[in-house]
Amino acid sequence: MGMAAETQFHVLAVDDSLIDRMLIERLLKTSSFHVTAVDSGSKALKFLGLVEDGKRNEEPPTIALEANQDVEVNLIITDYCMPEMTGYDLLRKIKESESLKDIPVVIMSSENVPSRINRCLEDGADEFFLKPVQQSDVNRLRPHLMKSKVKDEEDHHQISNKRKETEESHSPDKTRTKMEPPKVVNSS
Repeated sequence: MGMAAETQFHVLAVDDSLIDRMLIERLLKTSSFHVTAVDSGSKALKFLGLVEDGKRNEEPPTIALEANQDVEVNLIITDYCMPEMTGYDLLRKIKESESLKDIPVVIMSSENVPSRINRCLEDGADEFFLKPVQQSDVNRLRPHLMKSKVKDEEDHHQISNKRKETEESHSPDKTRTKMEPPKVVNSS
């Protein structure tokens, strides 16, 4: 049985290989993740609301499924070797975006090239998986998702605190002198 929809993590999986995309999608769904799979970096950027010509939509990364129902992307897992835009190029575009830079990104590749792995990790990838991706790899995603969720909650908490401070500093109680009720003395 899967997790409740409101606590289910949404993963965007990007791979030009249909077989690899189906494998990662099945592994993620087995771990109760909601998965959106696309076959290219440009489709991933479109899904995330980034436009490739340099214009960026700085709205939060959500997609409307139905009226008043948005799904936030909590993690992106992408193949390294893809035509047109590599997984590394996608990583760079995501990390350059103000609205997307905090989303964890995992790169996967069938080629074990240490310099490539190090470059991806140094430039912001949270993990680098060698293909074929296995269930044990997918199990390593949850801490990154939790880190992302904690960051979202901290941001929400900071916004709530700022709002509360602003409301308190402008409330009538803070600007008016309080009058204490008269004390009644019992003389019995």
